[in-house]
Amino acid sequence: MRAIVYDGVRAVRLENVPEPAIVASTDALVRVTLSGICGTDLHLISGHFSGLQPGTVMGHEFVGDVVDLGSAVQRIKRGDHVMASDFTACGHCRWCARGDHWECDDRAFFGSGRAFGPDLAGAQAELVRVPLADTTLLPVPSGCSDEGALLIGDNLATAWAAIERGEVRAGDNVAIIGGGTIGQLASLSAQAAGAGLVAVIEPNERRRSFAELHGALAVAPDRAAEFVRRLTGGDGADIAIEAVGGDSPLAGAMSVIRKRGRVVSVGAHHAQTWPLPISRCFSDEITLTFAIGDSIRLRHRLARLVANRVLDPTIVVGARIPLASAPSAYEDLADQKLLKAVIDPRL
Repeated sequence: MRAIVYDGVRAVRLENVPEPAIVASTDALVRVTLSGICGTDLHLISGHFSGLQPGTVMGHEFVGDVVDLGSAVQRIKRGDHVMASDFTACGHCRWCARGDHWECDDRAFFGSGRAFGPDLAGAQAELVRVPLADTTLLPVPSGCSDEGALLIGDNLATAWAAIERGEVRAGDNVAIIGGGTIGQLASLSAQAAGAGLVAVIEPNERRRSFAELHGALAVAPDRAAEFVRRLTGGDGADIAIEAVGGDSPLAGAMSVIRKRGRVVSVGAHHAQTWPLPISRCFSDEITLTFAIGDSIRLRHRLARLVANRVLDPTIVVGARIPLASAPSAYEDLADQKLLKAVIDPRL
């Protein structure tokens, strides 16, 4: 079958690889109808995380049709049109019972080598093997588009996790560091949650314009602290969401947060340490927390929001492409010419 595989630092290629097969009784095989290229994929191929080997099939976001099942799968049926979480979970351990599926001992993250757990081939391919299918997969809910379901599987779940962890309430002032896919979806999510002010802090002018077109205010990082404080009567943001990863974006979040405010980081971090301004955090009672999207926990609620048009995550999709065009789409995403690219392997 055809698949997009890792080909060394900052490179992917289209290759013919062996088709996956059922390995465990809890597996499903899914014929992919849509898959996504994510910012995490860019981090992975840039070498920010260890454990990705050349030849790894990339991609952790997908929608498709179930074509085969292991004997123990009960909730998913052959022929089901399904959406997927970007990682697997058992569904019954103490972590899963708490809704903390990312912490499951059986977690495997699609298309990332051993960066986040056991190696599991990804979904930028014609077929993908899905372990623990009863938990990992869900039939696409009525009224939810395939692109909406694809985005719920990771990007929207991550954005909503930031809103959830930040405890955004009606009227809150929210600053978002980064106007990439996660930042734009965090902006939509904050608006849907009733935020009084949403400011997207982003150096790229086109991304600032995009945020403004979709209901937020936007500002360049060098003006952000003064901009946010002016709009909040000198206080700063109630919640700052860091949606990029790295030292500078975290520092940017700290620069716009008010006393007793909450900073939530959903950016992908690979550094081992960061110089936390602990004296200020103590004296101003600032909360710093981190969150990873969990579509298994969130997807039923998010699908209702999408189906009822409370928010439309598909606005970030800038290209719909065949597998053969994926390598050039990776380049365009890295160059910030696109927010999101969706692959249709049938093209």
